[in-house]
Amino acid sequence: MYYRRLSASKYRPTRVRNTPHGPVVGYDIQPIRDPDAINAILRYLSPNRRNQFMFLLGINCGLRVSDLLWLRVRDVRYGTHMITRELKTGKVRRFYINKYFRPILDEYIDGKHDEEFLFASNRWPFLPINRTTAYKILRDAGEACGLHDVGTHSMRKTFGYHFYKQKRDILTLMMIFNHKQQAVTLDYIGWSQDIVDEATSEFHLGFDI
Repeated sequence: MYYRRLSASKYRPTRVRNTPHGPVVGYDIQPIRDPDAINAILRYLSPNRRNQFMFLLGINCGLRVSDLLWLRVRDVRYGTHMITRELKTGKVRRFYINKYFRPILDEYIDGKHDEEFLFASNRWPFLPINRTTAYKILRDAGEACGLHDVGTHSMRKTFGYHFYKQKRDILTLMMIFNHKQQAVTLDYIGWSQDIVDEATSEFHLGFDI
């Protein structure tokens, strides 16, 4: 995908896309830092409960989209944890369903069978929506709300960004993301750039002439 991170030694192509706010050049996928923007996207997605809940669950659990889309009702209905096996690593992942999210989750799955996918395709209900469809849903929602760097990874990055902002617990976040270095985690969730921006925001030389 065009938005994936490229090494510094490789040329990064650009592409102009037409958006509701005019043509823009593509950017690296970013977390959604502003809570008001999160709420704006939720409101935009509200006509389609499936799409809205996909985004809501994605920003609250930090799963990769490839794992998120293949969740079934049985994976979240019982017990205190959402349980899945990561496609990338093969590891079993357990995510605690807290008291804030459980009522929302139960309302969404009410009336659904255990074997149903949480985010079933309209065209093929026995399959989940694919990653391309999820990307288009989120990209369109982001652009409609004035954000041009939103994609499927934004859900996981948004979870990480706000988890770290609230808890300042980088070690737990590294465990959640299965990262081995703090710098990797901070860079992934967009905090490296925020730290640089904050540190240089008041820095100046040679202006007092």
